[in-house]
Amino acid sequence: MSSSPRFDRGHTDDLMAFLMASPSPYHAVAAAAARLEKAGFRQVEETAAWDGTTGGKYVLRGGAIVAWYVPEGAEAHTPFRIVGAHTDSPNLRVKPLPDTGAYGWRQVAVEIYGGTLLNTWLDRDLGLAGRISLRGGTSQAAGPGGGTHRLVSIDRPLLRVPQLAVHLDRSANTDGLKLDRQKHMQPIWGLGDVEEGDLIRFVAEEAGVDAEDITGWDLMPHPVEPPSYLGRDRELVAGPRMDNLLSVHAATAALAAVAGQPDAELPCIPVMAAFDHEENGSQSDTGADGPLLGTVLERSVFARGGGYEDRARAFAGTVCLSSDTGHAVHPNYAERHDPTHHPVVNGGPILKVNVNMRYATDGGGRSVFAAACEKAGVPWQTFVSNNAMPCGTTIGPITAARHGIKTVDIGVAILSMHSARELCGADDPYLLANALAAFLAG
Repeated sequence: MSSSPRFDRGHTDDLMAFLMASPSPYHAVAAAAARLEKAGFRQVEETAAWDGTTGGKYVLRGGAIVAWYVPEGAEAHTPFRIVGAHTDSPNLRVKPLPDTGAYGWRQVAVEIYGGTLLNTWLDRDLGLAGRISLRGGTSQAAGPGGGTHRLVSIDRPLLRVPQLAVHLDRSANTDGLKLDRQKHMQPIWGLGDVEEGDLIRFVAEEAGVDAEDITGWDLMPHPVEPPSYLGRDRELVAGPRMDNLLSVHAATAALAAVAGQPDAELPCIPVMAAFDHEENGSQSDTGADGPLLGTVLERSVFARGGGYEDRARAFAGTVCLSSDTGHAVHPNYAERHDPTHHPVVNGGPILKVNVNMRYATDGGGRSVFAAACEKAGVPWQTFVSNNAMPCGTTIGPITAARHGIKTVDIGVAILSMHSARELCGADDPYLLANALAAFLAG
């Protein structure tokens, strides 16, 4: 007998739409901003003077967004409650000189971004998305150099990285597939002689601009297959970029929900911060290791009439949940997991622990997370890495060290992390969003 879903799938349906609308970090922050706008938030420019008015506000910078809600009666030293996430995912990125090819094939030269599972990009229909930089104008999006950016998304099959036939690689199924990052990952996109500027002329035509006006680009192939439910009872979801757009979407939904509560119920200022470049170390002006979050928080304090003392008091009382996907126990590789910690999909969000501070969680942080889950009526689990294997890390330790903010690492357990198509439980995104909302509400 089939069982019914435990929860309304409206949140997960919206997550799937969010994934489709977010083929690049730049699209992801635009999609998050659009949802916040519907909840009454308004964009503020970094180059403008900020005032101390109440309500929802957000800042966009490249592939990063920081949003916050100032309730009525908030003082300059009112602490923050922050959910941190990241907008980037491991993938392929188009090189500055993209036109290449051989033997009558036109190809696109790409770099490997982050810890991509290369084999999962083979034999997939790929589109092309990102942003192009155009000459002229003074858009803040382009930074102090002037110019403007425009989002581009070609969502039809355009590119493909073809795998070598097994007849030409007889050892692939016995010795494992071996891929050369330089030679084997360049997508094909047509036939004919290589022509310099061909790809960018094509992108310009798709974007409705003159190729001569394109001065730069940040473009990346993306799988065009939409997310989907799967399993006997549709209790699983397969899709791209769940690491970590699942957390970005949940944090956005949670912040919008909390902003709709009566201000008198908010003892803190809820914040959502989604950064770029986590997958390669976070060291950029839009990454968690940059000054963006601290600058926004400080300016919020100062805009409400505070000084350094108020800033110090606010930061001392602030807590951050760093939300990123983690590893569910894999039924085919259970020995790769810690023998006493087996997070499962649809078991609720996970608390990530590592005594070497690859995660920022400590005993006090565990209490904060447990209280939020209890308040929301959400089950939760604990993740610890196998001692014999290296442990990954997140923006959590970076946030804690850079800003002196109490930080707790959490997330949702998934399979196939860093694949072009990952797998999560259909209930977990909803459970995470509810836990985050309870946390943000103080």
